Amino acid sequence: MKLRTAAIAAGVASLPAFAAQAAELNLICSADVVICEKLVSEFGNSHPDISVNMVRMSSGETYARVRAEARNPQTDLWWGGTGDPHLQAAAEELTAVYESPMLPELHDWAVKQAEISGNRTVGVYSGALGWGYNTQIFESKGLKEPACWSDLLDPGLKGEIQIADPNSSGTAYTTLATLVQLMGEDEAFEYLKQLNANVAQYTKSGSAPVKSAARGEAGLGIVFLHDAVSQSVEGFPIKPMTPCEGTGYEVGSMSIIEGAPNPDEAKIFYDWVLTADVQNLMPEAGSFQLPSNKAAVASEHVPDLGEIKLIDYDFAEYGGAERRRELLARWDAEVGGRATE
Repeated sequence: MKLRTAAIAAGVASLPAFAAQAAELNLICSADVVICEKLVSEFGNSHPDISVNMVRMSSGETYARVRAEARNPQTDLWWGGTGDPHLQAAAEELTAVYESPMLPELHDWAVKQAEISGNRTVGVYSGALGWGYNTQIFESKGLKEPACWSDLLDPGLKGEIQIADPNSSGTAYTTLATLVQLMGEDEAFEYLKQLNANVAQYTKSGSAPVKSAARGEAGLGIVFLHDAVSQSVEGFPIKPMTPCEGTGYEVGSMSIIEGAPNPDEAKIFYDWVLTADVQNLMPEAGSFQLPSNKAAVASEHVPDLGEIKLIDYDFAEYGGAERRRELLARWDAEVGGRATE
């Protein structure tokens, strides 16, 4: 009897230690924080046995963190943010190979992202690059509606434009890569140096510029169009625009980290978030991107990519680590260094 009592006591004593080993998932989310929190909340409802530790970071910051943690990964899954840094991480084998059973349910552009990366990443949403401008500010200052990239060089816009820093923001890197593909590299950098005269601030987050414009702190923010639409839907005087010359687009992506401490939980989240039911919830969080699941119903506010003049964005080249380093180094030397002048 004493032995039985001792065994029971030992079992009870071990419960806290067992509970500490409960399943968990370490997630970095590179979308708007409201969307990130929505995903975590819904996943918790569907999988209450898995505790999610979520950190919101821009895609450029996440890429840098994943590289820094390569020898001792602390992150399991990276969701959202532009596809270029996901492809760069894949090229460096910082992310794990995983062929989700959900792939047949996805649009071709989402599957192509997986194919380019050797199944180390996948497309979760898509959206075009553009800007949103504050109609009240433009009207009060007598400024012309900016319909083209060239219009952003108007001297009247001095101090009115915000765009993110491409070192930290995938949105801004997509802008940089878009202009290089649209104009040619030398011409694009000449354009960016001229644009710098009108830029009031280079933000860390890609969506921050249009949020500043919505608050009246700037006249215009260069962002993905869905971020401008989100501010408009919330009732701010923001008009979304895409440039007449043409523009790039993103394939927001998702990757499991190579050597992740919780790979099984990462795969559960990965497959879950690719379902139509989950993607149908995104507009509730102000997400107006085009969902990757073919059965998901896009919000009525989602910009129609078929009506936008899109360039043939080369994800393979501009998602390459070496190309990224070259463009960012040149931006730092010729544009970023002038930001404080």
